[in-house]
Amino acid sequence: MKYVDEFRDPKKAEALLWEIQKLGQQLEKPIKIMEICGGHTHSIFKYGIEDMLPDNIEFIHGPGCPVCVMPKGRLDDAIAISQNPNVIFTTFGDAMRVPGSKYSLLQAKAQGADIRMVYSPLDSLKIAKENPDKEVVFFAIGFETTAPSTAFTVLQAAAENIKNFSLFSNHVLVIPALEALLDNPDLQLDGFIGPGHVSMVIGSVPYQFIAQEYHKPIVVSGFEPLDILQSVWMLLQQLLEGRCEVENQYNRLVQKRGNINALEAMNKVFEVRESFEWRGLGDIPNSGLKIRAEYAQFDAEVKFKIPGVKVADHKACKCGEILKGVLKPWQCKVFGTACTPETPIGTCMVSSEGACAAYYKYGRLSKFAKQPIAEKEKVTV
Repeated sequence: MKYVDEFRDPKKAEALLWEIQKLGQQLEKPIKIMEICGGHTHSIFKYGIEDMLPDNIEFIHGPGCPVCVMPKGRLDDAIAISQNPNVIFTTFGDAMRVPGSKYSLLQAKAQGADIRMVYSPLDSLKIAKENPDKEVVFFAIGFETTAPSTAFTVLQAAAENIKNFSLFSNHVLVIPALEALLDNPDLQLDGFIGPGHVSMVIGSVPYQFIAQEYHKPIVVSGFEPLDILQSVWMLLQQLLEGRCEVENQYNRLVQKRGNINALEAMNKVFEVRESFEWRGLGDIPNSGLKIRAEYAQFDAEVKFKIPGVKVADHKACKCGEILKGVLKPWQCKVFGTACTPETPIGTCMVSSEGACAAYYKYGRLSKFAKQPIAEKEKVTV
């Protein structure tokens, strides 16, 4: 299969691992690499990439999971909107089981709210056309990867004069989150694997500040095993040569300036919020998107009254620290015991891009194996 099989070639992987091993030996010191995107985290564990690397190279999991960074308060706001009697609330499947302060969207659905899973905002727009007597709200989440499709849907709704469609915007921006991480003195990183999907939209240029201001190398990467291995090799080459640059391994899809049409649609529909709350990272200035006043008729925060209350995470859950790269999932006391994909306490165990879900699903717990799940401390939640 074109652009898949070529990037899963065992012989090429073996050659790359050999080169990585040599570079690791030359660098000698421990190397910490943050993969920003949750898609990379799952690829790393699905293919056992971390177990193949030299012992002095460690992956740190970043905040690139859009569902994971959603704070409880915004979940409560979404649930509050869904409980309006005339509302059909639509959402991506990943968000259905994310726990709010009392319950999840799935549990709200079980209690009678009309909540439906969709695959795109256009599905929500179709539901609005089919139900003109209902208010249809789309739960808009995600980084710059999904924001363009939301923006194009709003533009289409405006063009067709559809009045019963709106969205609850929780779109976030990756660059402010990276700045917040780099300003954290407790997090010592040697380099970054840049997010492939986000970069298809924004390009590679916005990451220049990482190299120029923070003196860290970054390589934008694809998601196949050879993509990630080559990106690690490119980062190690930069570290060995004392370079700090933005390099693009994923050049088959990522352009330097990104997708101009997608960026134009985003800028037309959205504007940057002064501040937005992230799970684990707190309030980050200029890190979220809200709907511009010109399209206020499609803004659920204008149409509906929402609580807007900040809610602390469960005291036993370490999702915040995991998203900041301070802890690994296996260092959370409830991981694999009270918190599982069937009974999640935090978002990192729910999302298909969450680090906890990756550890749990693929079972590659080489560090965690010294402390089996069955022997971990039982925590009542």
